This record gives sequence, structure tokens and C-alpha cells, in this order.
Amino acid sequence: MSQEHRPPGRQTAKTPASDSAFLRACRREDVPHTPVWFMRQAGRSLPEYLKAREGVPMLESCMRPELVKEITLQPVRRHGVDAAIYFSDIVVPLKAIGVDLDIKPGVGPVIAEPVRTRADLDRLRPLTPDDVRYVTEAVGLLTDELGATPLIGFAGAPFTLASYLIEGGPSRTYERTKAMMYGDPELWADLVDRLAVITGAFLRVQIEAGASAVQLFDSWAGALAPEDYRRYVLPASAKVFAEVAPYGVPRIHFGVGTGELLGLMGEAGADLAGVDWRVPLDEAARRVGPGKALQGNLDPTVLFAPRPAVEEKARAVLDAAAGLEGHIFNLGHGVMPSTDPDALTRLVEFVHERSAR
Repeated sequence: MSQEHRPPGRQTAKTPASDSAFLRACRREDVPHTPVWFMRQAGRSLPEYLKAREGVPMLESCMRPELVKEITLQPVRRHGVDAAIYFSDIVVPLKAIGVDLDIKPGVGPVIAEPVRTRADLDRLRPLTPDDVRYVTEAVGLLTDELGATPLIGFAGAPFTLASYLIEGGPSRTYERTKAMMYGDPELWADLVDRLAVITGAFLRVQIEAGASAVQLFDSWAGALAPEDYRRYVLPASAKVFAEVAPYGVPRIHFGVGTGELLGLMGEAGADLAGVDWRVPLDEAARRVGPGKALQGNLDPTVLFAPRPAVEEKARAVLDAAAGLEGHIFNLGHGVMPSTDPDALTRLVEFVHERSAR
């Protein structure tokens, strides 16, 4: 890490959030109860979110600090979760460096000029703090408001960002992405390495502004075979985690459909492994290996079932995590838009009561 990016001294000082259940679980310490937060808790299912975002395009909403603060705080107020997740989108750093993209409702990120040649790669310049001043401002506003509740910063992993850039938008098959991986491995390596640098810079901005932990989302890594992940993806993900390691904040690594990759993802350098709902947590711990906390892993669709069924499934997650050194209760993917917010509130209360020490 270069001198100009060394962590500022204030990051090593004890903060009000440092003794929270969430950060204690991240450090694999004793906790008063199993901490809970939900991926995509900031937005989507909340009526107050829809009202706050009314008439505001997604990307614009990510660039308004006061709006980001309000949306990020909404689930903390409503559900009593143990951590806030910064409201943003994984393509924000790409937009910030000048990539022509938009987030289309019902579709997702759409790239106007996909990256498919070396000349296209040259358009991806480094990200600087000045590119995302609104992030620094929003995180500052949030940490002032949150007090003892930790704020989680996040970013998209190099593979997932690369897939959007190459495909031009969401994909089910990743044919262009894999064609570059296999057909031009040198260009691929240069692309994900450059994205690792951009991602590391984006996470550093959030940490230096006050985020207590960070999560790297590799949403589409489950499309890869283990040998391909090791060769084509692991080095770039490891570089991201190495970029922020000196700050000492917990680093979470999460992917969807990555049960066969958990061991390899554990090698990338994160402190916690996020687990989707397909692998029980005790088995996930065996695959990841010792020395890491786990996060997860209730199937998000369970929340549409009657309350007794939700509690039965949540109890099974807690039971599977009973022998782990550290566990953070979460869904195995994000909150679905049509989820009843009250079901999330009840789930937080159930986990807290069931796991109280």
C-alpha cells in the first residue's frame, strides 16, 4: 500500500461501535446475542424507502448524501438490526470514473459501451477520493447518527464488475465473460486487476470516512468452476482484501451459489465468509477452514412463509452455527422486494431472544 493510502491514525482508535455485538462476532469474540443484519435491508421492501426514492433514479439517489443517510438508517430504526449497510450500488465506482452506464428498473446495470478489447480497457482510469466525495460526506453523516451501531461499507468484486462490463448488463450464461477469460487470459487478467485497484480505492474511501467493516459482493462467482475461480478470479479478489488489510476493519466475502468455492474464497483473505442458503453453516465452516467467522444463511424466500415456519428455519440456522467461533445471522442473499417488513422485524427479535447469552 502506498504511503498516501496508509490508514489514518483515527482508524485505530476505539470507536463507539467497536464493542458492538456485530464487531465482536466479526472478531470471533463472545457476544451477548447473535447479531443480525440483512443484505439489501436498505431499501426495496420498505414503504418509507419507496417514498424517499420517489422520482429519483437509482444512481442519482446514491449520490445524494442526505438521501443515502436516510435510506441507510431506515432499517436500523424499523428492524433494530445490529449493523447498517451503506446504501449504494456496486456499479457506483464505475460510474464515478466515467463509465457510461445506467441502472434500468427491472433490468439492472446497463453499460453503453462494453469492455471487450484492450482499447476498451484503457477507458478504466483509477478512482480517486475526489470522484466520490458524496460517499465521504454520506458516511460521515451516518457515523455521526449511528453512534454505537456499526456501518458496513461495500463494493462489487472484480469478477462481478467485469461480467457487467463485458456483457453490457446482467447475464445468465456469461458467455462473453468466459470467452475473454479462456480466449484472452492476458486481457482478462489486466481487466480484473484494474478493477481490483478501483474496488480497493472505493473501499478505502468508505473506511477512511468511518465504515466499521466492509463486504465484497461477488454476486456472480457461482457461475465458475473451482479451477477457473482459482486461476482467473482469486488473485484479483485477494488483491482487494490486501488493499484494505492495513486498516484492521473486518472484511466479509460473499457470493451466490458458491458452495463449491467456499474453500477458495476463504483463501482470498477475508475475515468472514458469507454463506448462501444452499450449504448448512456447520458444513460451510468445514469447507472454509478455521480462523474465520461465518455470516448467513436463511433462504430469503422463507420470509414469505407463516411465522412458525420462519422461526423453525431460523432456529435451524442458529443450531447449525452453535459450534462456530463467530456467527452473524443474515439471509443467504438479499431481501426480496415484496418481503413483508414486519417479517424482518419479527425475525430480528426472534434471533436476539433465541441466542441471548
